[in-house]
Amino acid sequence: MGTAIKAFMKRPTTIVGIVTALMFQIIFSVIWMTGYNGVTDRVDQLRIAVVNEDTQFGQQIAANLVKELPFDMVQIDNLDEAKEQLDARELQMVVHVPADFSQKASVQGEQASVQYLINESNPALIKSIMSGAASQMTSEINTQAVSAGLQNVLGSLNMPEEQATAAAASLSQRVVSDIQSTNIVQGMNNQMVPMMMVLASYVGAMIMGMNLEQSSMAVSGQVSRWRRFGARSIINTVAALFVSLVGATLLVALGGQIEQGFLLLWLFEFVFLLTFMFVSQMFLYLFGMAGMLFNIMLLSAQLVSSGAIVPRELLSDFYTGLGSALPATYAVDGNMNLLFGGPSIGTDLLSLIVITVVAAAISVFAVAIKRPQPVPQPTAAIASHKQS
Repeated sequence: MGTAIKAFMKRPTTIVGIVTALMFQIIFSVIWMTGYNGVTDRVDQLRIAVVNEDTQFGQQIAANLVKELPFDMVQIDNLDEAKEQLDARELQMVVHVPADFSQKASVQGEQASVQYLINESNPALIKSIMSGAASQMTSEINTQAVSAGLQNVLGSLNMPEEQATAAAASLSQRVVSDIQSTNIVQGMNNQMVPMMMVLASYVGAMIMGMNLEQSSMAVSGQVSRWRRFGARSIINTVAALFVSLVGATLLVALGGQIEQGFLLLWLFEFVFLLTFMFVSQMFLYLFGMAGMLFNIMLLSAQLVSSGAIVPRELLSDFYTGLGSALPATYAVDGNMNLLFGGPSIGTDLLSLIVITVVAAAISVFAVAIKRPQPVPQPTAAIASHKQS
């Protein structure tokens, strides 16, 4: 057994395997611990819009919500505009005070409701935080704004002060929350699909790139560097087309939720998978097999910064900026739009294409500056044998 262990330890591949396992632990620990540090302290970066259509004490309600709640609160006059921003994930929730709020709250036996619109086409944490915020807002309205607002309104109608106070106190318990979800996600399995697709695609692209690099080194004595580059680019494109078809088909076959159609999903998966292939192989062109270390770092960084697990609004400025430069962010955003509903994926597609072109250009530069390896010439014996 000792001889076998020594034989293994003499092989460079054994050392590389051990170092790779070690680096996975180090890189993931450092990036995830720093990336998610302070996430719960940044809820004030989540944006909530208040749309008030009530001309009476709804104005006071909206003003109190914007002033007192621990979120990035804004007021928007038009409900349709707020819904568009919610659909585009520029807002995390819309609070709608309807025009008949004061009227219903002032009538005995009626219930006044405040509507909360939440876009589920987001990381699951968004729905959890916003549902809790809706309860907090309803409580705030009940205990402060509604009671004070009704007392003022009823008092202005010449109702005796004691009756106005009593009516306000009773009405403050009759305001209810009406939570409405848009782009509803059907089950936890569908909620995890965007992260699964990014993880599977980038890891697959990494491993494929590593094997193509080894194949390229093996044939370097027979095929020129530019022909090898061209062959790898063609293989990447064909493989991305086939692999994305299999992935999209399996998603449909296993009951996955798709809002914008199979063909568009296949096209988008093909584009971001091809982007992942060119980006991961870019490091191999630059640094050889040592480029796998950069791929491990990029994998971890993309899982943290893409918004697949934790909303990007809760990340630090560094990881938010980093995510804007990495392809997984646009893959996650586009997948959420395609799978659960949302705006057009045109911007995400364009961003992925730009990243692909940049990665390909850097790879071309890396190939150009590397010295070509001399092709071995046939020996004299082989040459004379061919002549005979």
